[in-house]
Amino acid sequence: MWVKYRSNGPKKATPLLFGQKKRHTLKIQLVVDRKTRRIICVEVGKGQTHDFTLYKSSKLLPHKASELLADKGYQGIAKLHENSRTPKRKPPKKELSPEDKAKNREISSLRMMVEHVIRRLKVFRILAGPYRNRRKRLGLRVNLIAALYNRDGAKQS
Repeated sequence: MWVKYRSNGPKKATPLLFGQKKRHTLKIQLVVDRKTRRIICVEVGKGQTHDFTLYKSSKLLPHKASELLADKGYQGIAKLHENSRTPKRKPPKKELSPEDKAKNREISSLRMMVEHVIRRLKVFRILAGPYRNRRKRLGLRVNLIAALYNRDGAKQS
């Protein structure tokens, strides 16, 4: 009896193929409330999609008074939302000033709460390792896990 190896990739490999390592990847973007630690919004996209492009395609319109903290992948977000903060990138062949490093450290310390939420979601093993189910249903599964987290996990954090 022969067993054929079946790849996790799609039959037409190009849309989900990402990067030099040639991995089929999917990307999940979370919007988390800093005070309550609840997940507000979930967006799922292809791995090759840039973070900022995924944010723009989600059509998320945060309130003008709310502050957005994002990582370095969202450098142009200040044009769309005035009350947003992203770390400053290091210029090519130069170093960041000590003030910029201090600001980046402050933003990173505020964003750690989001990383803790992601850690709590990875308790659900389906999000921790390679996703082996139908790609079209990843958004549904992430939304269900986020609802479970919001119901139980956000209270305990």
